[in-house]
Amino acid sequence: MRIDVVSIFPEYFAPLDLSLIGRARAVGIVHVAVHDLRQWTSDVHRTVDDTPYGGGPGMVLRPEPWGAALDQLVPERTGSESTPGDRPSSGAVAAGTPESQSAVLVVPTPAGTPFDQALAADLARADHLIFACGRYEGIDQRVLDHARTRLPVREISLGDYVLFGGEVAVLAILEAVIRLLPGVLGNVGSLDEESHAAGLLEAPAYTKPARWRDLDVPAVLRSGDHGAIAAWRRAQALIRTAERRPDLLAAHTVAGLAKADRQILADLGFPPGFPGAGDDVAK
Repeated sequence: MRIDVVSIFPEYFAPLDLSLIGRARAVGIVHVAVHDLRQWTSDVHRTVDDTPYGGGPGMVLRPEPWGAALDQLVPERTGSESTPGDRPSSGAVAAGTPESQSAVLVVPTPAGTPFDQALAADLARADHLIFACGRYEGIDQRVLDHARTRLPVREISLGDYVLFGGEVAVLAILEAVIRLLPGVLGNVGSLDEESHAAGLLEAPAYTKPARWRDLDVPAVLRSGDHGAIAAWRRAQALIRTAERRPDLLAAHTVAGLAKADRQILADLGFPPGFPGAGDDVAK
């Protein structure tokens, strides 16, 4: 996968050299280039923002540098093959860089679609992701309107709150997406059992020692009975989700939870009408 990130604070992305993302870059699973938006300015002051039309507080990022950046990162015509740079760079992408067959522009914004695991998986299927980091009052809307004539644009929100800019959101999205790429995680089975993989929160985890500060690891996890362990983890996932994120259980009402799952919720005292439990727990 090729990833381009455009920001007025490229230094924000130093963590991309660390941990599993750094390893994925080193072995060529993902190619990441971080670009300073100011390299696409044309005035001596390298101006990227201006006051908003219609008045109001704050500043808006101007369309000209963003347009030039997208023209270069996703050229309208395919040129000769080239390999995208892997290290953060303030230099421009070489002319003739081929346009990906599935390039997607990702724009973090409080006005975007809520980010979730399904959206992360969708983005992980793209060949090329371009992240546009907004600041201040955001990016001139015409940039996104024009970009939509050339490639898919995904406006994404991390939650119902406002950050200084899009950089933190991009780092979070990148972690969620890159970890889904083949070869990034050493144990791919962990993707199947983690929170949100099946629409539920993950069961609690334990490791050695078996007793710590008078607290014991649940006996079932030390039993060696794989069937009982799987059932316990499923029950704990249901309990956690019901207590902490009942909205996730509510999403299961469309397809319906398995009878065993509904029975677990009923045994725990959740009423038949509880979101996700359905109306036929006793069946």
